[in-house]
Amino acid sequence: MREVNMSTKYDPTAVEAGRYQDWLDNKLFAPEANKAIQGNEPEPYSVVIPPPNVTGKLHLGHAWDTTLQDMLIRQKRMQGFDTLWLPGMDHAGIATQAKVEQRLRAEGISRYDLGREKFVEQVWDWKNEYASTIKKQWGKMGLALDYSRERFTLDKGLNEAVNKVFIDLYNKGLIYRGEYIINWDPQARTALSDIEVIYQDDEGAFYHVKYPFTDGTTLDGKDYIEIATTRPETIFGDVAVAVNPTDERYKDIIGKTVKVPLVGREIPIIADEYVEKDFGTGMVKITPAHDSNDFQVGNRHNLERINTMTEDAHMNENAGKYEGLDRFEARKAMVADIEAAGEMLKVVPYVHSVGHSERTGVAIESRLSTQWFVKMEPLAKQILAMQQNEDEKVNFVPGRFEDTFTRWMENIRDWVISRQLWWGHQIPAWYKNKGTDQEEIYVGEEAPGEDWVRDEDVLDTWFSSALWPFSTMGWPNNLDEDFARYYPTNTLVTGYDIIFFWVARMMFQGKEFTGERPFKNVLIHGLIRDGEGCKMSKSLGNGVDPMDVIEKYGADALRWFLATGSTPGQDVRFTYEKMDAAWNFINKIWNASRYVIMNLEEDTVARIPDKAKLSLADKWILDRLNKTVKEVTDNFDKFEFGEAGRDLYNFIWSDFADWYIEMTKESLNGDGDKTAVQETLAYVLDQTLRLLQPIMPFMAEAIWQEMPQQAGKDAHLGIQAYPVYKKELENEEAAASFKSLQDLIVAVRTIRAEAKAPMSKEIDVMIKVKDANLVAIFNDNADYIQRFVKPKSLTIAEDVEVPDLAMSQVITGAEVYVPLAGLIDIAAEIERLEGELAKFEKEVKRGQGKLSNEKFVSSAPEAVVAKEKGKLADWQEKAESTKKRLADLKRA
Repeated sequence: MREVNMSTKYDPTAVEAGRYQDWLDNKLFAPEANKAIQGNEPEPYSVVIPPPNVTGKLHLGHAWDTTLQDMLIRQKRMQGFDTLWLPGMDHAGIATQAKVEQRLRAEGISRYDLGREKFVEQVWDWKNEYASTIKKQWGKMGLALDYSRERFTLDKGLNEAVNKVFIDLYNKGLIYRGEYIINWDPQARTALSDIEVIYQDDEGAFYHVKYPFTDGTTLDGKDYIEIATTRPETIFGDVAVAVNPTDERYKDIIGKTVKVPLVGREIPIIADEYVEKDFGTGMVKITPAHDSNDFQVGNRHNLERINTMTEDAHMNENAGKYEGLDRFEARKAMVADIEAAGEMLKVVPYVHSVGHSERTGVAIESRLSTQWFVKMEPLAKQILAMQQNEDEKVNFVPGRFEDTFTRWMENIRDWVISRQLWWGHQIPAWYKNKGTDQEEIYVGEEAPGEDWVRDEDVLDTWFSSALWPFSTMGWPNNLDEDFARYYPTNTLVTGYDIIFFWVARMMFQGKEFTGERPFKNVLIHGLIRDGEGCKMSKSLGNGVDPMDVIEKYGADALRWFLATGSTPGQDVRFTYEKMDAAWNFINKIWNASRYVIMNLEEDTVARIPDKAKLSLADKWILDRLNKTVKEVTDNFDKFEFGEAGRDLYNFIWSDFADWYIEMTKESLNGDGDKTAVQETLAYVLDQTLRLLQPIMPFMAEAIWQEMPQQAGKDAHLGIQAYPVYKKELENEEAAASFKSLQDLIVAVRTIRAEAKAPMSKEIDVMIKVKDANLVAIFNDNADYIQRFVKPKSLTIAEDVEVPDLAMSQVITGAEVYVPLAGLIDIAAEIERLEGELAKFEKEVKRGQGKLSNEKFVSSAPEAVVAKEKGKLADWQEKAESTKKRLADLKRA
């Protein structure tokens, strides 16, 4: 046996040590490395990484996302594509600024104490710290990223792209500035887009308040109207009360005026169809500066807009004596004063859905504010039209997510893109005489002259992320070599939770500025959940650090679990039991490979031997390998990685390790020529490791490097050719013959187990063959039967005299008997056979029912019908044989 440098137990720490750095040192992840496989001019295949936020460490969701991308890139490189996987990170605007401000608050400092310039320096320090951590984590995962092309959403090139897009959209009339009601985060003091707001049920109340008529009017005998509000703190912004114009109850009071409680301001009662007659009292107060619907009503009726709060949600000068109070403190004080004035009718507890900032968690405010917006309708229409063209569209996998995307695009609202932050792309807009009647606005990278002041706001982080697929490739320089070669990208891999945040925005920006889709496919995966199905989160304490998992099980075990744990679009549950199973599988591969390599010669070549020298087992394993190559490749192409994993698992664990390797021991331990079996073992192992390399790169590389190498062969598996299906390896005859041999061996082992007869117990085996071809198959492979069955005597014939006392198994084309006089419990054997007969008769009934269905017979493909007929005949034969054996035993 050859000496190998492989431990008897898989040790991921030893296997992974230094390997990633070796790959980097040899520049295996740069597109130039692809020429080692194909040379000439290979077809490009590119993926851009969804840039992780520099807000912290990577979590299991990132590990899942990047594992799938890595598998695609590694496989495509081995298939001869010119691959590029471009890495990078996102500055993450509000999220990162919030993290740094939180750290400063712990030190008793605010960003305003530092000033903009020094605060931004602090954020860059944070970015550098966490970017370094993220890159180390990428390395631990083994990601095949081309770091020479790494980008950051705030780097100089991306800033140029962002400025161009903003300026061009502005000049096209697709970006505008206006005063609107927007979502406002009072902690971060910035605007939010609709999809940055998370709704949750909060306990509140409906406060029913009197609004007295000003002219002595009465309604139902009362000199006031009843208004219910959940937010008394906005009362100082009330400018009207509205009723539905078709509401007969209130037709006579339209045009009357009432007084606002605590304020005394006189406001009109107006009619507007916005009001729902059947909700509450059918009357609502209108506060245009603090509600988006009221804002629209106010525009229709030319109502004043009165803002009652500061940027940090404290009451302002318009709130009278409550000025300076926090909004919720003001609510309590105002409710107490309304009650004291006798103007509170009742307070009804109420649980309602309240918007909260996705980043800071505080309740948002609907705030009247001047912001920058993208006009979305024209851009959305362009994308919806693109999706109708099969040659231009982005293909969603699974397809159901396109429906989700389409519904959102059809109902999209304008996108507020300005953020009142200091960390981000500063808006390229300039003002002269800002805030006066003579205000002028200029949009451009540089000020048009003196006395122009730049807009202090920055852009929503998703504005720059939306350009990621093409801005990272050198755009707007359309002559850039990377942009010309690798754009559009091939596949985007991301979670379903950011289809609206990111996928949709990349699509409309890509189409608008490059004229093409940004990626051909978007593979949507689900979320990582804990073993109980709960979403992982810090608050629940159920999060799992992928680096901790790698420390215990190794990167490849984690990758295997993530790659094969679910189907596209579905969530996956993480448990340590699944990780144990993943490690056990790798250990099985490791030990099987170790045995193979130990039994090869130094000059053994991994190749298909002369067919004349192949045994039945050799032909069978080559056929199974060939089918597995096709199945795995087809499933990768469909992004069905879970199915590809099952194909590999079944082939490696059962076919290769449990059957073929065991069968080769007869030849390897004998005195004859071992070359053919050694070459077959080497070839199958080599091809299997190539199939595994995209999923388990560390382990596959380590084993492959221990194999006898051909002269001049490069020592890196990741740049070898990926296996391809070979027509010449098809061998249905060998597959069928070997299946019969397997059935025979399993049948005898089953009999031994049921009779509690160990392999050391001598038994006679009698095979009554109905298919004459099986006589030759079994005789030609008697050595295998001897090794796996251990018979004292072996009888193979069409005419076998079966003793009365025997256990039996029926296989396709034969009956297997083991005389066990003195060992068998006849009653128990009769009971077992009756159970077998019931199973066979059930299958016969099912088959007969299916074939008696005229619709099935007439509409199903001819091959399918023929297959069903064959299965029925097989079950009928087994049933008849079992009946006969039962009759014999009952006579004994």
